[in-house]
Parts: sequence; structure tokens; C-alpha cells
Amino acid sequence: MTLTIALTKGRTETQVLPLLAAAGIHCEAIQAKSRRLIFADDPNFHFILVKAPDVLTYLNHGTVDIGIVGSDILAEQGHRQFDMLDLNTGRCRFILASTAAFDPKQTKRKLIATKYPHIAQQYFQKQGEDVEIIKIEGSVELAPLTGMADAIVDITETGTTLRENHLKVFAELAPVSTHLVVNRLALKQKRTEIYQLIQSLQKVRPQEASL
Repeated sequence: MTLTIALTKGRTETQVLPLLAAAGIHCEAIQAKSRRLIFADDPNFHFILVKAPDVLTYLNHGTVDIGIVGSDILAEQGHRQFDMLDLNTGRCRFILASTAAFDPKQTKRKLIATKYPHIAQQYFQKQGEDVEIIKIEGSVELAPLTGMADAIVDITETGTTLRENHLKVFAELAPVSTHLVVNRLALKQKRTEIYQLIQSLQKVRPQEASL
């Protein structure tokens, strides 16, 4: 049976394709960097390239059998599918960051800017704090620099962008990496093929990944 996989475009795609190729999947057409979004060159594996927030949408509707996406998306959106394998790629971390003047112990209600309102809200609830969340897309670092927010919750890999914008990490919330997620019905119908893929990827994925 053919497995249809939703693969996150961009950095995740670039990092995961070598693993898929090492697992014996024909990825040459995807690696050719055309404008195609659907790839059916391998009779056993069909791919669609989608934006990260849409992977779970395709998975939840049963359009694809498998989704390959960052755990940041899984944590933010929540899902009803099976998170089967950490591919140990795309390693980064959720952080709380701001300017050096920020005091995380300040008692006044904080304004927090983030692309991840659910994760930010969860973190501050665990801290026993009531905060106001400002949803923002792109260049989140600007929020504390312009005074729009007291701090940000975002993901970072190396911290370079934060340092270049004179921002300091005040807390690390959780690690992030790329995961393979399987549709519940697909796991019943294509169990053998899915587990064969997982076993192949387990052999070739990085055993450890440092930030």
C-alpha cells in the first residue's frame, strides 16, 4: 500500500529529506527544488509539501497517512493522532526572552508577545501568573524592543537572532524537534508499511542532536 506523507516545507524539508533518502525512499524529485507540491515518483511513498501549521489539518482530515512536522506545532495546536517518532532533527527550544531590563519576578500583569499563545499561556499558568498574550506573526523580537510587550515566548536554535537584537533568555520552556505523526485510521489500515518506515528511520536518524 502507498503511504501519503505531508512534509513541512522549508527547513524541515531540507533536514528530513536526507533521512528519507537514507531509509531507501526516492526523494530526487523533491530535492530538485521545483515548484511542485505533490510528488508521486516513488510508488510506495507519495508526498505533499505544506506549511507547518497545515500538516495536522491534512492529517486530521485523513488526506495523508503521515505528517512530518515540528513538535512546536503539535504542542500549540494539539492533535488526536499518534506521535510515533522523534526524528532528532530541527532541534531547538522554547524560550522566554526580553531586554536586559525585564524583571520576570515583577508583580504587574505582563504583556507577552508570541506566535504560540497556547504554549505561552500554559507556561505562565504553571508559574501561577496571569498574563496578557499578544499573538504576533514574524519578527517577534520586535515586541519588547518597541515596548509593545514585556517579553516574548518563541523558539530559538542558536540564539543568534536574540543576541543580535540585544535580547536575553530568561527561561527555557521545552525542547522542540521534528516528529513523525500518524493518522489513527491509517495506522490500522497500513500498519505494516508504517512500522517498516518507522524502523527504517530509526536506523538512520541522528542518535543525539545538540542545540
